Amino acid sequence: MPDETEAPQVLNDQEEAHISSDAGDDEKQVFSDAVRQLPPHAVKDLLSVGVCTRCILRLFGIRGKIYPSSSLSPSILCAVLGEPTNADKHMVENGVQTNEGSGSHHASKELDVEPVFCSICLGILQFIYRDDKGMLVKKNSANNLAASIAELVKREGHHIDNFSLEVSIPPIVLENEHAVWLYMKRKYGSECWFGEKFHSDHISAKDALKNSIASPIETLLDVQSGLSSFRIRLTYSHTKASKMIQNFIQGIEGCKRRKQGTDDVFNTVDGSVVAGVECPDFSSSEADAVIQGSFNALQDHEYSERFKFPPEKVNEPCCLTSLCYRTPIYFGGRYLKYSRNVSQTRWIIDDERMGEASVEEILGSNILSMCQGDNYKFHAAGREDIDVRMLGSGRPFLVEIQNARHVPSEAFIKEIEVKINNLENKLVRVKNLKVVGSQGWTLMREGEAEKQKQYTALVWISRQLEDADMQTVSSLKEMRILQRTPIRVLHRRSPLEREKIIHWMKIERIAGSSQYFLLHLCTQAGTYIKEFVHGDLGRTHPSIGSILGCRVEILQLDVTDVKMDCFLTE
Repeated sequence: MPDETEAPQVLNDQEEAHISSDAGDDEKQVFSDAVRQLPPHAVKDLLSVGVCTRCILRLFGIRGKIYPSSSLSPSILCAVLGEPTNADKHMVENGVQTNEGSGSHHASKELDVEPVFCSICLGILQFIYRDDKGMLVKKNSANNLAASIAELVKREGHHIDNFSLEVSIPPIVLENEHAVWLYMKRKYGSECWFGEKFHSDHISAKDALKNSIASPIETLLDVQSGLSSFRIRLTYSHTKASKMIQNFIQGIEGCKRRKQGTDDVFNTVDGSVVAGVECPDFSSSEADAVIQGSFNALQDHEYSERFKFPPEKVNEPCCLTSLCYRTPIYFGGRYLKYSRNVSQTRWIIDDERMGEASVEEILGSNILSMCQGDNYKFHAAGREDIDVRMLGSGRPFLVEIQNARHVPSEAFIKEIEVKINNLENKLVRVKNLKVVGSQGWTLMREGEAEKQKQYTALVWISRQLEDADMQTVSSLKEMRILQRTPIRVLHRRSPLEREKIIHWMKIERIAGSSQYFLLHLCTQAGTYIKEFVHGDLGRTHPSIGSILGCRVEILQLDVTDVKMDCFLTE
């Protein structure tokens, strides 16, 4: 069954004229001048073994804005060099094999002509690939490939000011380059141009592709490329070729890995390359480094024994997965929780929700919807129980929004804060909301270990409260206590004994009551306050119960302050 080929995406005349980089005579002259410096016989040889024009240019280190040009065909290259265009039947003409007298320009437009893919880049720099549905796609130019990428960005609904272009290619391209280099070295190593030009200052396939499409994408999206939180990632994979390289590297490294007991890098990295991109955080640099290191360790004669020279004809292009995404945006601030029936995070037991809502869902869902992101993660500096209110200055938190389509401005952030604070149920309030970088994590972690927390507890004792009790409690400063893991959390916490510090305490009487009072206290982070009050059957010592010498119960608890420096002001 013949491969189905996507009809080339064609730009209208105005767009093509606007973004085409080969429209000017100056650039054509630059191209001609660069090509005339190349040895014609070597260029012809490379064409004869199936190397595409862009790979030839990059192997000779030709730089400049010539890579997007749709005129980079072998026939034009030969014309500049003064060579016949149909001199060899293996020549690759825009991804289509040319034969003597076949009329290459006509053949390149026929969909039923068998494509021939570059023996080095496997069609990457010819803009030929299989899409995620397995369909064979051929773009006539870099502009057309750029147009499909720009359309993806627009379809995803991203609002961008700039972008970063990332390219991942299969390791077989590195092997093919080295094979061609050895082939040329055998034939032309004694000629002066070989040491001066060929491969010594070459451009990588990744950079050549970026040079080809970055400028057209900039024009179509009307933004600049560079360092950016918005990434366009093109991942090329070639299952058959990658498996071959994997087997080769495993043969070299297998004994070493067995001796060292290390993992197979292909199981952890390169397998993802073959399968395609599954998450924005993926990187193939580790696999590439291992492969390049293994190649470099081979002597030329060892390489010759293992690989064919030149590389054999390629019958299958790479698969391309295109992905655009924004790196996470972090919102930092402080939240207050006014309900005793709201958990900090979503709490489900046996398919039944505990509490009427959660801080995580109230904050995360509202920020997510306004940023038009894919998902969110909620992080807080400590936590309070579902029946404990969070008052005072609030608790520091971070909400991580993944792949946000909308970039928040200061006014937009204020709008989010107002929306949350005006919710009908008034369960949660947020203050000092702002966008922070990844340093928000550092601020939270640095303060978390050293932070102090203040509480107010409603307490009942089994006898009347005396003035002496109030003096005794208030006199205790920097008191050290030992707490074994509370009974109520033993099912999910390790049974440990922890030393904590009670910095200060004071008792406030409640008018008209002799057995109820408010206990105000400041403690080290991580102290179990409920257990400190009632003693937890002796598992916390000393406790308020042991200090007062009677039975004590805690009825309600509020966190009134979390003493950390982060997110205190807008």
